Amino acid sequence: MSLSLGIFGWIIIGGLAGWIASKIKGTDEQQGLVLNVLVGVAGGLIGGFILNLFGVDVAGGGKIFSFLTCLLGSVILLTIVNKIRR
Repeated sequence: MSLSLGIFGWIIIGGLAGWIASKIKGTDEQQGLVLNVLVGVAGGLIGGFILNLFGVDVAGGGKIFSFLTCLLGSVILLTIVNKIRR
């Protein structure tokens, strides 16, 4: 996720991505608003790192690409957390 979005952009995009990822993974009942934002922001970092490994320019992707990057990373993060909890 592009660091140029600013803190407000990170919160909005991260929150939406975290919430949708929690719906996809079935963990929405366990998470509140703050945890959704944290999962989304962490997911953005994870997704950006993974896409950079494949040579994808995540910095110039725009807001929609940043959202999709956050969503990808959030789903990966929640999958890992669910595996550890079991």
